[in-house]
Amino acid sequence: MKIKPTAADVIMEILSLVLMIGVSLYIFIRWSSIPDKIPMHYNFAGEIDRWGGKGELLFLIAIAWGIWLLITVTERFPKFWNTGVEVTEKNREHVYRTLKYMVKTMKLIIVIIFTYLILHTLTVRNLPGWFLLAFVGLLIGDMAFWLIWLYRKR
Repeated sequence: MKIKPTAADVIMEILSLVLMIGVSLYIFIRWSSIPDKIPMHYNFAGEIDRWGGKGELLFLIAIAWGIWLLITVTERFPKFWNTGVEVTEKNREHVYRTLKYMVKTMKLIIVIIFTYLILHTLTVRNLPGWFLLAFVGLLIGDMAFWLIWLYRKR
């Protein structure tokens, strides 16, 4: 089934792509001014617990692009999604539309999180204490919202 994109789909797609391109270009443009040693891992409290070379930023960017690409490809094949509900002719459009919104919003949230992490790493400071809670809360909250919407409207 082909799901016709809505204005919200297009806006979320453009935002996620602009953030990915923007953070990649920012790293490329600022490469010579990035410190040689930067934080590469944070513990649960947001404290730096591993340092690495600035070359590891390329790995972080590659992971972000890989996740972005994987989600982008996955969202194009709703037939293979695990819907969690029985898909019938009557509810097919609603089920796939709802799940597409969920995938799009989760992709945007993940891109925002990676963008924040990459840019924050360049400040060479600990992460704020709220970061982990916000990260997990946003992802779980987004998924819960769309799954509740799906089950109530099926």
